[in-house]
Amino acid sequence: MRHDDRMNETEGKALAQGMNVPGETETREEAEMSREKGQDAEEKEAAPEAPQEDAAFDRQLEEMMNGTGGKKAGKKKRGKKKFLLAAAVLAVLGIGAVKVLGGSEPSLPTAATVTPVRKEIQNRLSVSGPVSGTDSVDVVSNLHAEVLEIPVKEGDKVTKGQVLAVLDDTDLKKEVAMAKNDYDLAVSTCAEQDRDARNGYAKAVQDLKTAQDNYNRTKVLYDSGDVPLVDLETAENGLNDAKRQAASYEVKNGQAVAGDSYRLQVEKARFEYEKKQEQLADTQITSPIDGTVVRVNTKVGRFADSVEDSEPLFIIENLDVLEMEIKVSEYSIGKVKVGQKVQISADILNGKTVEGEVIKISPTGEEKGGGSTERVIPITIGIKDSSSGLIAGITAKAEILIQEAEDAFVVPITALIDNGEGTYIATAQEGKVRRIPVSTGVDGDVEIQVIPQEGYELTQGMMVITNPNTTLTDGMDVTIMSQE
Repeated sequence: MRHDDRMNETEGKALAQGMNVPGETETREEAEMSREKGQDAEEKEAAPEAPQEDAAFDRQLEEMMNGTGGKKAGKKKRGKKKFLLAAAVLAVLGIGAVKVLGGSEPSLPTAATVTPVRKEIQNRLSVSGPVSGTDSVDVVSNLHAEVLEIPVKEGDKVTKGQVLAVLDDTDLKKEVAMAKNDYDLAVSTCAEQDRDARNGYAKAVQDLKTAQDNYNRTKVLYDSGDVPLVDLETAENGLNDAKRQAASYEVKNGQAVAGDSYRLQVEKARFEYEKKQEQLADTQITSPIDGTVVRVNTKVGRFADSVEDSEPLFIIENLDVLEMEIKVSEYSIGKVKVGQKVQISADILNGKTVEGEVIKISPTGEEKGGGSTERVIPITIGIKDSSSGLIAGITAKAEILIQEAEDAFVVPITALIDNGEGTYIATAQEGKVRRIPVSTGVDGDVEIQVIPQEGYELTQGMMVITNPNTTLTDGMDVTIMSQE
């Protein structure tokens, strides 16, 4: 065996036995001494078959280094020897032997960075809800009358008072006539009673005057002794009867009138007559507002008071100005204010957006439903452009502009450090960490506005660490991994 081959074999056995490779961490002399000490220790502790194992190991190692492939290598105790053999080969080939056995120097922490940019940033609250007209009216009828005609259809614009449907008025015309007769009779009866009352009262007044005169004359005669007491008493009784008769009449403005019962009858008959008149007029169903017919829930031949699912006959909406009725969580309503801008989108707009504005916030909340304990607050969003393509009845998405800032320094939200004492961002400057205390402004979805505290500044082009941790301190060396 050549000297070099023998040295390689020695180096491999030294590595396999846990010794340093000569030329790597110690001299050849030191390696030889270590090998001899290792052999002495093995001779003291080895079992009787140890020399055989060492010899087999030497043969395997020699065959591998000479390229014979070690085809005749023994199969016993293959696991341990395979590891040792591989380690020896690595050492011979010069592949990271020191790293396999440990001892590499620690590397610097690496950091991904971005550069802060000045731009506009917005904080938006996304909600959704139905689109409707600003003025919506359900048109209904309580008349059990057949629908004879429907001169309008869905989508038609109508004006206030325009006929939407015509009902059969045959029965109602008869009822109106009967009510008119009842009313006229009540009025006639009351008038007759008024006339009788006036005549009766006039006679009672005249009788009272006569009785009073008779009593006065009889009293004079009785006082002079010309008539007995019984005559005076008779005159007095007549006077009292006349007074009671005159007081029995109801007098208003100096005129006697019929009793209240007759007037109540008149009022009742008038009410019934007017009611029937209104019902007759209601056989012409009209629009209560200017707007658009958005729903027709009846057909010719049906009865007006028998609409399926209790739906109204018609729904009329003012579509000149649309709005959205949405519900905002109690946890977010504090961010919403009247006058905030809204950006509205819907599938029907084909990617376009429509401007809106928060115009009303309900003063009270309501249950969210679905078993949730959360409360929601209704708000109304006015849609500015009525010709936008939006239609009533669809669901649209609204993004309420909560906050916005122009020309703001913006960094990823992940770049913030909060150690309980303050908020920082960490920058990498000339391979070293520098922390900058900041306050935050507008909070976007993934980015946030940062404002440096007094004495610090942010400049375009500086490198901000995107995912820092609290272990980063000022002056710490850092390796820049990448910059986006």
